[in-house]
Amino acid sequence: MKFISFLHNKQAKFGILNNEVITDITNKVSGANTLKDLIAKNKILEAKKYASENPGNISLDEIEYLPLIPNPGKIICVGLNYSEHVKETNRTIEENPVIFHRFPESQTAHKQPIQRPIASDSLDFEGEMAVIMGEGGKHIKPENALKHIVGYSCYNESTIREWQRHTRQFGMGKNFEKTGSFGPHMILAEDIKDYKQLTLETRLNGEVMQNAKLSQLIFDIPVLISYVSKAMAWRAGDVLVTGTPGGVGFKRNPPIFMKPGDNVEVEITNIGVLSNTIKDEII
Repeated sequence: MKFISFLHNKQAKFGILNNEVITDITNKVSGANTLKDLIAKNKILEAKKYASENPGNISLDEIEYLPLIPNPGKIICVGLNYSEHVKETNRTIEENPVIFHRFPESQTAHKQPIQRPIASDSLDFEGEMAVIMGEGGKHIKPENALKHIVGYSCYNESTIREWQRHTRQFGMGKNFEKTGSFGPHMILAEDIKDYKQLTLETRLNGEVMQNAKLSQLIFDIPVLISYVSKAMAWRAGDVLVTGTPGGVGFKRNPPIFMKPGDNVEVEITNIGVLSNTIKDEII
């Protein structure tokens, strides 16, 4: 089963996708009206039971996707977490993870446009795996960290490169509106036996730009969860975006940036394909 957030008849909903049809779970289980609510109420099993007893009747043709978690409390992103990406950026591997943040307003969804802003033409792709937190907590030990994950998804952490380089902080280049694509759905952690065996691939107009195994992460997911939890408590529905492999556009010769009309896909084995077109911002 795949959990998704979507618009149907102009109303924000969430549900379970099975065999290409959706069972609407909104307010059907413990009054949860968002996927984040469902996770916070620890009612995933009830939702699965409801969906098994109530086959879906909403077609994918009837909906618009929303970011998987439209309203996360926090989106924690990790930079420079694959060796090839560290090398291509002429950086060195740090003793601690490079952490920065995204805001929910920067997100877009599967099959919705990623927006190239008026302020820049240097819109770059960054395919990544997203971790959705279930059980919250602080001071989490690495050996206990995986039990705090409810599921996994795809993320395109598209970046405005020269704005990223305005200062030593990454934040401005990472928070332009409608640049962080999240989806298309969440696969439950219990259905992924070993995330390190998964492969991540980013394609631009069908051409492979990035390809790596999750086993190549410099700081693996338990370490990241533990590290962040020393400063702030994880809460249900929070999102950890785990880093991008080598092959980003701005380090190619010549550089490759996304432009209007392009199609970009992020695929993670056993999770799904996140697909977006590129459109210019209009004011």
